[in-house]
Amino acid sequence: MATVTMAQKTVEKVLDQYNTHSIPYISVEELKMQQSKGQVIILDSREPKEYEISHIEDAELVGYSNFSIAAVTEKIQDKDTPIVVYCSLGVRSEEIGEKLKKAGFTQVKNLYGGIFEWKNNNYPVFNRAEKETDSVHTCTKSWSKWLKNGIKVYD
Repeated sequence: MATVTMAQKTVEKVLDQYNTHSIPYISVEELKMQQSKGQVIILDSREPKEYEISHIEDAELVGYSNFSIAAVTEKIQDKDTPIVVYCSLGVRSEEIGEKLKKAGFTQVKNLYGGIFEWKNNNYPVFNRAEKETDSVHTCTKSWSKWLKNGIKVYD
């Protein structure tokens, strides 16, 4: 249990270093509960190659490099819709969350610890064929240290 606590404190330091906390966090436990009730739209702000390896069930890929606010507003017309954005840890997703907020979306949250924290808590992820998998794209070898559960995939 101490290892998990240390890992969380370290993830917290990383998020504090890169994020401004402009978008409120949501825990993986809170998201899992909302997801099971169908109360939230989940947006994946990673790159397509990461999404294809694995993603949270029912997550829509919006990307990061090629993110389009127009594409999102076309699909989600009610600006009061609860939205959770995630990436690997929660850095890129904050930036995408800021763009959503600037576009007028009022209920945007950033998944604390991203898909890594999701998988570290043994929640399922799915591949491009929508089959459950243990593989998670970790972006780079250096970022892969934050994934404690699952098979690490990186370029």
